[in-house]
Amino acid sequence: MAGDLDGGGFAAAPIRFARAGTTSIAYQMFGDGPPTVVAVPPMAQNVEHCWGWPGIRSMLERFGSFCRYVHFDKRGTGASDRSVSLPEVDQRVDDLRAVMDDADIDRAFLFGTSEGGPMTLLYAATYPDRVAGVMLEGSGARLIDRDAPPPPDDERTARVLRFADLWGTPETVTPELFAPSLVDDPDFRGWHAGYERQSASRDAILTLMRMNGLMDAREVLRRISVPVLMLHRVNDPVVPIRFARETAAALPDARLVELPGADHFTYAADVDTIMDEIERFVTGSVSTTPPNVRRRPHVTITTLGRFAVFVDGDEVAPAAWGSRRARQLLKRLVVAEGGPVSRDELCDLLWPDEPDHDRLRPRLSVQLSTVRRILDGGVITDRSTIRLDVDHVHTDLVTFKGLTDDRTIVDAYTGQLLPDDVYEHWAEPPRAAARVRFLAAAHRLLDEAVKASEHLVAVEVATSIIAVDPYDDAAHRAIVSGLHANGSRGAAQAAYANYVSRMADLDIQPESFERLIPQR
Repeated sequence: MAGDLDGGGFAAAPIRFARAGTTSIAYQMFGDGPPTVVAVPPMAQNVEHCWGWPGIRSMLERFGSFCRYVHFDKRGTGASDRSVSLPEVDQRVDDLRAVMDDADIDRAFLFGTSEGGPMTLLYAATYPDRVAGVMLEGSGARLIDRDAPPPPDDERTARVLRFADLWGTPETVTPELFAPSLVDDPDFRGWHAGYERQSASRDAILTLMRMNGLMDAREVLRRISVPVLMLHRVNDPVVPIRFARETAAALPDARLVELPGADHFTYAADVDTIMDEIERFVTGSVSTTPPNVRRRPHVTITTLGRFAVFVDGDEVAPAAWGSRRARQLLKRLVVAEGGPVSRDELCDLLWPDEPDHDRLRPRLSVQLSTVRRILDGGVITDRSTIRLDVDHVHTDLVTFKGLTDDRTIVDAYTGQLLPDDVYEHWAEPPRAAARVRFLAAAHRLLDEAVKASEHLVAVEVATSIIAVDPYDDAAHRAIVSGLHANGSRGAAQAAYANYVSRMADLDIQPESFERLIPQR
């Protein structure tokens, strides 16, 4: 591994860029393997310049000695695209998936530190088949207690503002908070101030710190089936150890190693003990899954007549959704047909009585995790919107709108769109459009069948029209005429009685039975 580095303090492993939507995510990959570890970034870093500090370099060299190691900068930070808005948690999940796909990694151990912990847990719950195990260091399912949010001018807010104001300056307070064992090292203080400027802007740090307080992955912990190793220093002032203990207790298969000290940065002190635990965890749990054999499942969604999701032909059971909200979220995305739906609208849809969208956005990310887990991805997100990936997820609604043959259109319309959501205002426009499209095609077929004296075809098509519009005069008349012409006189009389009853509901005088019977 040492031979892979140049003499200037930076990794010779090239910077690569994965595409996450329209955003570039910078990452590096190095080391021998065979296991693969993908590191989920903390608040802000720079994968190229982090090699400049000997403690980080030593830690990365240790990783490269027993695994293939991948680390990346989340969007808006480091060497990744810094012109974009900082990501929501679910967007960070997208970034991680994009990096793994670009690096051709089918399955890996995930290493989440600090802010990267909740995202790592969310990814493990969303894509369990891509995760061999999870390691968390100085982290948990949440990072602070927001059950009783403080007022805007409280002491915590003042500390956040001071931290952001001093970020990247000679007076930075990062060493005091994150690496107290290195606080008196002038070389570290000088190097880290420059590193901060290469990692994120002052405004980005302020936004990230505010977003971090809202991150909460506790809802998904029960879904994480892979083993989890947690490492935490007992006096960590940034993420108190009680959050690690809370997370470990809620996970099905977790081991928490409590270490002495107050450093939040992994590399700051006693890094060998941490690395020994990680190496033992990774090399003792090497996946036997052959690399690069993963196939994305075929996902289809039915909305006409009923709502159902099929993965490789098997219908997803209701219990797999966990909650009604995840299904409603997907329904709303489906009727948008790949168009963007704002996060604010989705928050209003799922939590109509809760107006604080900032506090709801992490909960939206959790519901989105369920959707992604079932669809194997299937959604594309940015900071303000979410949309269905129609290149991966096939819906009968999109297919129906692309049909041009009248017979195919009629056959494809198996019922009204999302019949269980008739009172949802967002479902009514596409429902009405699908209904109108069906009726127009059906009437064209009916006219052709009547002109060609294809009586049974006319009855069949007219019956399908009546099922959608019970008051369609032309369809009623066609059924009576067609049945009588085919010799089914009793059925024609019954159909006429139904016709008379429907027209009476509208206070309309029906055509007489005699006028409807074909003249011989």
